[in-house]
Amino acid sequence: MRTLSAKAEDVNRRWFVVDAENRPLGRVATQIATILRGKNKAEYTPHADTGDFVIVVNAEKVKLTGQKLDQKFYHRHLGRPGGMLEMSYRSLLSKRPVLAIEHAVKGMLPKNPLGRKMATKLKVYAGTAHPHAAQKPEPLAV
Repeated sequence: MRTLSAKAEDVNRRWFVVDAENRPLGRVATQIATILRGKNKAEYTPHADTGDFVIVVNAEKVKLTGQKLDQKFYHRHLGRPGGMLEMSYRSLLSKRPVLAIEHAVKGMLPKNPLGRKMATKLKVYAGTAHPHAAQKPEPLAV
């Protein structure tokens, strides 16, 4: 038998929609990262992008367990001396809820050009509306 290595142009990509309302951030992020990488498919190949598109709605209603809302911080550096910014997840979810999910998922993807390409297939929206109805996304049970 020969090992089949999938090519990126031969992959059949599907669209999934995930409702993040009242779901733990880490559990949602791990399942989204698995779909983006294509590990849920039989033709998964580590060096090729075989993943699907994922739409996340209700990002503002994602849940963090325990004391993470106040004890977990989002760090960002502006690139100049003294430019370190810290923001608690409570204020991050109130100001930019999309960033919380994107940051969690990107941390679970490979840190190389292939991982950056996989991250472009993630579409996150704070509310319930999204402009991807024409792609006929399938609901994903998380």
